Amino acid sequence: MFEDLLRGWDGEEVVIRYDAPSGGWFMVAVHSTVLGPAMGGTRLKSYATPEDALRDALRLSGAMSYKQAMAGLPYGGGKAVLAMPEVPAPGSAERREMLLRYAGVLEALHGTYVTAADMNTGEHDMDVLGERTAHVLGRSPSHGGAGDPATGTAIGVFHGIVASCRQAFGSADLAGRTVLIQGAGAVGDRLAGHLAEAGASLLVADVHPERASSTAARVGGVTVPAEAVIGTGCDVYAPCATGAVLSQETVGRLACRVVAGAANNQLATAADGARVRAAGILYAPDYVVNAGGVIWLAGYETLGWDEAMMHARLAGIGVTLEQVFATADASGVTTAEAADRVARERIAAGVAR
Repeated sequence: MFEDLLRGWDGEEVVIRYDAPSGGWFMVAVHSTVLGPAMGGTRLKSYATPEDALRDALRLSGAMSYKQAMAGLPYGGGKAVLAMPEVPAPGSAERREMLLRYAGVLEALHGTYVTAADMNTGEHDMDVLGERTAHVLGRSPSHGGAGDPATGTAIGVFHGIVASCRQAFGSADLAGRTVLIQGAGAVGDRLAGHLAEAGASLLVADVHPERASSTAARVGGVTVPAEAVIGTGCDVYAPCATGAVLSQETVGRLACRVVAGAANNQLATAADGARVRAAGILYAPDYVVNAGGVIWLAGYETLGWDEAMMHARLAGIGVTLEQVFATADASGVTTAEAADRVARERIAAGVAR
């Protein structure tokens, strides 16, 4: 029931609207506005029940609060879910009308929540939202936006891998290090290029073999079957596709020293952070490493950064990770727990101001 989910949530505000024309639900979860307006993506997906959709929105909104705090941005965290019986086809009239109705919900929040793209939405969907509300990031460049933030995400993950190697191996030099990239999509493909330029040896896997082959050929890497990722030997395992890859079933079979990638929610459960630590593997918390996307959008679209400032802030992801690693070592906790602690401290400092 909605009531049970909301009673157990620590956020600020939820807007739920039934969309009669589509038979779906619009849900916007504003977790925190302590550091600024809540900012997060809009996820378009079919769910078994409306409760499952709300559970997703509430869970992801809290993670966004932590991500924004760790990225040092003047934003809080939130997440929106468009739970549709069937996902309308991109470019269809049905999709456009649904998005315009959802944009009306965003506009009614008067800037409390600022959205961007997420699962099954992209810059062209943001263009449609922008016709009815100004509270949207990630529109196409032709519509005044910064476009796909995958470039920023990939650069940030690269800096995260460098910092993680410094921590795990005592050197930030990637020459000769083997990195296994799981997922050769927009982020994984770009990340492969940065790693190859730094001298790393690349292994590439994807559920679409042709994508893995294309990326591997471009960077001089080797493909790995998607089903063989867990257990393949490497220095760094970079999950850049689905989440929940670190679980009770997989951690014991990992053959790496570092896990650092762009995928969200890499730990299947909170207990898996301890399992990774016990296995002697350094885990770079995902919401710290993959924050380059929100940095890219906020910096270029609302904060007026130039290219030099953007790249400095993306490099700062590595500095933040070093703080997380130091906190974990000093306190004897997992890196996931340390990241949560640092994020809470930053949000609390915002309250103090």
